[in-house]
Amino acid sequence: MPWLSRTRLRTAGAVLAAALLGGALTAPAAQAEPAAGPLTDLVNPFIGTRNDGNTYPGAAVPFGMVQLSPDTGHYAGYSYDDDHIRGFSAVHLSGVGCGIGGDLPVLPTTGDLTETDDAKYAAAYGHDDESARPGYYRVGLKSYGGITAELTATAHTGKQRYTFPATDKANVLLNTGQSLHKTVSTQVEVLDSRTIRTAITGRGFCQDSKPYTVYTLTRFDRPFASYGTWDGDKVTAGSTGSTATGRHGAYARFDTRTDRTVEATTAISYVDAAGAARNLRAEGGRSFDRTKAAADSAWEQRLALVQARGGGTALRRTFYSSLYRSFLAPNVGSDVDGRYTGWDQHVHRADGFTYYQNWSLWDTYRTQAQLLALLAPGESRDMALSVLRIDKEGGWLPKWGYGTVETNVMTGDPVTPFLTNAYQQGLLRGHEEEAYAALKKNADGVPPADSPAVGREANAQYLKNGFVPYLKDHSPHPKSGDSDFAQGASATLEYALSDAMLAQMARALGHGGDADRYAARARNYRNLFDRSTGFFRARDGQGAFTGPADPAKSEGFHEGTAWQYQWLVPQDLPGMVELIGGKDKADARLDSFFAYPKLLADPEKTAREVWVNGPYDYYNADKYNPQNEPDLIAPYTYLATGRPWKTTDVVHAALTLFTDAPTGMTGNDDLGTMSSWMVLSSMGIFPVQPGTDSWGLSTPVFDRVDLTLDRRYYPSGHFTVTAPGTSSTNRYVQSVRLDGADRDRTYLTTGELRSGRELAFTVGPKPSGWGTGDHAAPPPVGASAAQQQHGRQR
Repeated sequence: MPWLSRTRLRTAGAVLAAALLGGALTAPAAQAEPAAGPLTDLVNPFIGTRNDGNTYPGAAVPFGMVQLSPDTGHYAGYSYDDDHIRGFSAVHLSGVGCGIGGDLPVLPTTGDLTETDDAKYAAAYGHDDESARPGYYRVGLKSYGGITAELTATAHTGKQRYTFPATDKANVLLNTGQSLHKTVSTQVEVLDSRTIRTAITGRGFCQDSKPYTVYTLTRFDRPFASYGTWDGDKVTAGSTGSTATGRHGAYARFDTRTDRTVEATTAISYVDAAGAARNLRAEGGRSFDRTKAAADSAWEQRLALVQARGGGTALRRTFYSSLYRSFLAPNVGSDVDGRYTGWDQHVHRADGFTYYQNWSLWDTYRTQAQLLALLAPGESRDMALSVLRIDKEGGWLPKWGYGTVETNVMTGDPVTPFLTNAYQQGLLRGHEEEAYAALKKNADGVPPADSPAVGREANAQYLKNGFVPYLKDHSPHPKSGDSDFAQGASATLEYALSDAMLAQMARALGHGGDADRYAARARNYRNLFDRSTGFFRARDGQGAFTGPADPAKSEGFHEGTAWQYQWLVPQDLPGMVELIGGKDKADARLDSFFAYPKLLADPEKTAREVWVNGPYDYYNADKYNPQNEPDLIAPYTYLATGRPWKTTDVVHAALTLFTDAPTGMTGNDDLGTMSSWMVLSSMGIFPVQPGTDSWGLSTPVFDRVDLTLDRRYYPSGHFTVTAPGTSSTNRYVQSVRLDGADRDRTYLTTGELRSGRELAFTVGPKPSGWGTGDHAAPPPVGASAAQQQHGRQR
């Protein structure tokens, strides 16, 4: 998860009422039918808004371009611990570690406009008069005589309804000087007595980047009584427009002595002002209540794809809230007419698909990409095609893209497992060779100097020596973002993982020579193994191991230690286990890593007091960090040591970190990454080899989960996972049956998900011999066709 500081942040302050407290899995799950009411009633958008989970509680539709949500001055937008709202802005990112709120905060006020600093004109509020649900947010502002603000959204618009006190000076302030990142310049125009247009140019995500522009058009439901603009401290009544580089905005004033309600609809576009106008015409015509109902219906349809039975109320609320957050991003990037701004900064048109943007790939390739491929394959296909458009138009595949620009935040090669996953899930039909060509270019080369992308920055050294050198004093590259050289050890592991996934794709497409070459490179993780310590270790430019020998104090690993990164070899866990010294020694090391004896005695306490050391405390640790991406697959490593019951123990302990409270997000959500981990692990199927088609198995936490699947990709249209009687004490797999046939393997393939209908777990209070055979675990990835076939038949 991207973050600029390694300092430990503050711990939780006050907590919610007892009804919202406690671990979701601490009590045995009771039998229950699906909730009688709407599933949207189970979603709590405030989860993750405290302790720097950095989620937002405002209004959005699935994958919408607009996320209309309050900003309180917290660097990522909203913090549950703040008591003033500076505005309701149109664009947010869910659960990221960088940012300073959103684009175009809008705030209702009353009286004369004497202050133009949003930190000073911010309105007081309290949680006693605040509520949120999918697609809707409401708050009572205590300042300015008491104003009620309500928000809802469509894909391209955010709709606001403000109920003012009776006054002839009811204002709506549009703060153009605030952007999601660093504002470069802004423009505001009052077009007529009901309409205000802005253009906001900003730059930077975590670090500097190329600028991007968001165009907005706000139309009110009735004429202004008066209006004006401000530039710095100067307020100019009647001004119809201005351009500025600092504090800047416009206001509209209304007389609410007889009609106290004012509605406004803001449309945005990343293309131009005409695009915002078209988006407004297409989606802005409904009333507030009809728009709210449509947003609620859209969310209900999404959530209803997963019908979970069993579990207590807290678990079900936590689960459906996680499912909700999994559908928030990536975001629609094209206007209603299909136009979008490409990474070449030219306008293009998406014909036959929707163009998406916002790519937190270092995070999402591990969990969310697979969940969306399962539950939203149509949108996932468009997302993959959008990534290919970035290569076609911008010249290189993305790493961490915001809007229309590359930020190069994070390291490694996350786009490869993202796209190979799309290929393995059948989402690239008709585009297989196009995708392969882009991936091959990315895997074998480095972007040219005039490209904003850094790609595999250290590829020359990696291809020559088999590892990325860790250059502690390496000067930052002239492009924005992070450097692979500064994280040489973890970059090597990420490159090798991607090579394995690309080898599998190459072999399936008939590129045998490439496949063998990439498969050989997939073993480069071995070049970091220091036999004197038994752990991976960074190498310097001359090839010598460097940094502290203590794996808990290691250097060269991005947001983690050698203890945490030793398991990031999903392409060849048998090889990794062999390096450690065999299954028994690897199992003992895993037990130490997870504090397994303590975990068995008290899972929730171990998760909170042994594993977790603050949301951004990534270093100097020899224990599992469930709050960050490098460890997300680690609990499933026990499948490779023949102790699958321990995977269940660890996964169920980690699930207690997700609760139905503002503190209920473990770390940052990172655009749905952590939420998707929770959803998949709760269902008992998890992508243990990201970038391929393997799904590892562990005990579900629900008695039954029914998935409604898109028949274009999953012909059966339905898949059910059952585990009658599952609970915190009755959690061990005794047997598994797929469509009635006994199954001792600890994984499924996507093909089996497509053709199957029911995965049935039998559970009990003690571990069994299920899944302990020599060939029960997922086989290595990227091997020859014969080896792959042999592995699948085991």
